[in-house]
Amino acid sequence: MKMVEAIIQPDKLPAVKQHLRDSGITKMTVFRVKGCGQQMGYTESYRGRTYEVNLLPKVCIRIAVNDEFVQKTVDAIIEAARSGTIGDGKIFVTPLEQCIRIRTGETGAEAIG
Repeated sequence: MKMVEAIIQPDKLPAVKQHLRDSGITKMTVFRVKGCGQQMGYTESYRGRTYEVNLLPKVCIRIAVNDEFVQKTVDAIIEAARSGTIGDGKIFVTPLEQCIRIRTGETGAEAIG
């Protein structure tokens, strides 16, 4: 079992969801986040003052998958989120020690589905 976490551009979310669905991955958690990497943000002028905006809006997707779905999940995210410019995002794959489905008490791969 692995946890796949992707930080992507907000406007890429519909395409990523569709590519994941087409790959048979339908369970995910999505939330809005702010951050910066190589983009380093930008400066903005408002009423004569200059502001540095270095935390940019992003979307974080978390998907718990069984081992046989890891590469499919990563490939779907890359295909949908890649534009070739700085700020496309990152994907992190980490081991998932345990998963428990609250409703049934199932554990491990059965709980992920």
